[in-house]
Amino acid sequence: MTSTVPSNSPSASVLEGVPGPLIPGTGHEARIGADAQAVTTRYWQYGEGMGSGSFPEGCYPVLLVHGFRGDHHGLEIIANYLLKLIPNVSIISPDLPGFGRSGDLPESAPGEDSIDAYVAWLQDFVEHTNPLGLPLHVVGHSFGSIVTSAFAAAHPNSLALLSLINPISEPALEGRQRVTSRLASLYYRAGAALPEKIGYPLLRSQLITRLSSEVMMRTKDRAMRRFINGQHAAYFGSFGSRRGVLSAYEASIAHTAAEYAAAIRVPVQMLVAEDDDLGTPETARAMYATLTSRDLPDSTTGARERLDMIPEVGHLIHYETPRRAAELIADFAADHSGNEK
Repeated sequence: MTSTVPSNSPSASVLEGVPGPLIPGTGHEARIGADAQAVTTRYWQYGEGMGSGSFPEGCYPVLLVHGFRGDHHGLEIIANYLLKLIPNVSIISPDLPGFGRSGDLPESAPGEDSIDAYVAWLQDFVEHTNPLGLPLHVVGHSFGSIVTSAFAAAHPNSLALLSLINPISEPALEGRQRVTSRLASLYYRAGAALPEKIGYPLLRSQLITRLSSEVMMRTKDRAMRRFINGQHAAYFGSFGSRRGVLSAYEASIAHTAAEYAAAIRVPVQMLVAEDDDLGTPETARAMYATLTSRDLPDSTTGARERLDMIPEVGHLIHYETPRRAAELIADFAADHSGNEK
């Protein structure tokens, strides 16, 4: 199933304005993983069971996984819309290891792929927050789309649905942004290698954050641009260590969500931006074509794969069209409301 999201009127933009007051969720902390490999993980819960730290019986469970250089705040607007759109929803949104208030992943051995460490952490996190084994709807944005796609391919019994926002559908070092990606790689390597007094300020540079923010935005609304710049200024520098941010960046450019598509055994929704800096409609459609060729279990109801193309927006669906994104995710959820895991 494919669709292009229309505006409310022929002359109206699909881009949205500054959101109103948000429910911040209840914060929790847990050691995720075994013994010395455990990661101190901070996460937030919204809706049903928000004081418990786990998905309660009878809820509709949604797990949100944010992108690179962000934390759970990046998906908080979508979380707030989902609270209004999905009955009995319980939403859990962690800070990925190495970002926000979560600890770093254990240091990888030379040559070890850190995406595997993220997947192992996510599986342990799901076991911690979903002890009842409820049919889990996982949502990943950007780098989170890579992590969640790899997770879905490796652990098909741990989730029921997968929604990908701004899915990474082309290799960063081969696509149209390959020069930018190589420059960014040099930037993160320099930030990790330079003396601490130089490296940390470089990686947390507000100038570089502002330039990145300006490049990704598509809205012309001044208030909205101030809001997005403020979000990035507040949260882009919230990483634990230089080693951790370099490892995450290298994982983000070494992999795509598309490479895992054929191995995912649950229904997948792609929320694709028409003007994404980190992919094109053509590479997104190629990923979707891979999804359509899968042989899923006969018990699956509803659309087995779905591509929703959102016009005008770039890589910031979660800021510039969060209400539309939440409506599409809720519609995907409703389409599969009879599925059991």
